[in-house]
Amino acid sequence: MVSVFVAGSRALSRLNPQLRERLDNIIRQNLTVLIGDANGADKAVQGYLAKRDYRQVVVYCMEVCRNNVGKWPIRSHTAESGAKRDRHYYGIKDCAMARDAGCGFMLWDGVSKGTLTNVINLLDADKKVLLYVAPKKQFFNLHTFEHLHQALNANGIQDVPRFLTSLGVKEPARQHLPFATLG
Repeated sequence: MVSVFVAGSRALSRLNPQLRERLDNIIRQNLTVLIGDANGADKAVQGYLAKRDYRQVVVYCMEVCRNNVGKWPIRSHTAESGAKRDRHYYGIKDCAMARDAGCGFMLWDGVSKGTLTNVINLLDADKKVLLYVAPKKQFFNLHTFEHLHQALNANGIQDVPRFLTSLGVKEPARQHLPFATLG
């Protein structure tokens, strides 16, 4: 069964009609949703899927789940004892979701480091990502890092490498070929 890693920024706690429509598409296709347990987008998506009584959901969490609205199965992950509860700590479960998913649906507030890291991890694994950029209310289909650069450019970010570096997000060192030389 195909699975989709759904995640987003903690600042996004409401789902507009566009987002609900995309989630309804996932439900109609009977895709397994892999989702985290954070407040914000994760919890909002969980709430919507629970309201729709959708059962094809697995919640990924660290040790103890913070949110599991639909009482779905969980995949709990651990870190070294005493690890700081920061972006890197919760990134352990995010990396597992990126590895386990067939594709991704990311809801980005325009600043979240974690959401962009998830996009990059999925693209690095050659997995497609549907990126929703909340400030512009736009969707972008990403298949390559070039598509990510185009999406960020379309949202006013001209120097993408500098922007990613400023957020502490690392893009893998890859050969980027201009579209003009392809095909």
